[in-house]
Amino acid sequence: MKKVITLEEAANLVKDGMSIMVGGFMGCGSPHSIIRTLEEKKTRNLTIICNDTSRVDYGIGKLVAAKQVSKVITSHIGTNRETGRQMNEEGLEVELVPQGTLAERIRCAGAGLGGFLTPTGVGTVVEEGKEKMTINGQDFLLELPLSADVALLSGAKVDTKGNVYYEKATRNFNPVMAMAAKTVIVEAREIVEPGEIDPNHVVTPAIFVDYIVKGENFHE
Repeated sequence: MKKVITLEEAANLVKDGMSIMVGGFMGCGSPHSIIRTLEEKKTRNLTIICNDTSRVDYGIGKLVAAKQVSKVITSHIGTNRETGRQMNEEGLEVELVPQGTLAERIRCAGAGLGGFLTPTGVGTVVEEGKEKMTINGQDFLLELPLSADVALLSGAKVDTKGNVYYEKATRNFNPVMAMAAKTVIVEAREIVEPGEIDPNHVVTPAIFVDYIVKGENFHE
């Protein structure tokens, strides 16, 4: 199967109402070209799973500002005033998840696990509605796996088979999200032929990647 597709074809795979994992940390390592194409396409009612909602005019923040997002599952929103405003005034649903818990919930989905126990959040609003267990005298919350319809990721160098190399801090949430979605689309700064990436540098193997797009203005 040919994995390299256009930005428009990638955006067409994301339908209204879908759950979307988006890699990145404050926009670093986010698929900016795909995000911009979704903004132009006006795809709506999205559930976004991400580390943060970046800034109003950058990365995921653009989709929030355009009111294309109905729910966000994230670890913080403090750098995007529009996320907070919509949450308070227009009904944007925001589920705040401690950052380590968010990463582990995603990892559990990719690994086929039923969940994990953590003391993080015990005695706070985080524990509301969750099962709590006491083990050896310590309380833990049962956190469940978190998956998505589509993962939108970003890689520095991707070969045409789908093997991905991430550069430095751009790795962040991208590798774990690659294992936790039904469809995985990677935006590449550079697309190369198989064999051009040192196998020791491959972080996400091709088996997890469904489609690849060439990014435009990668450092937007």
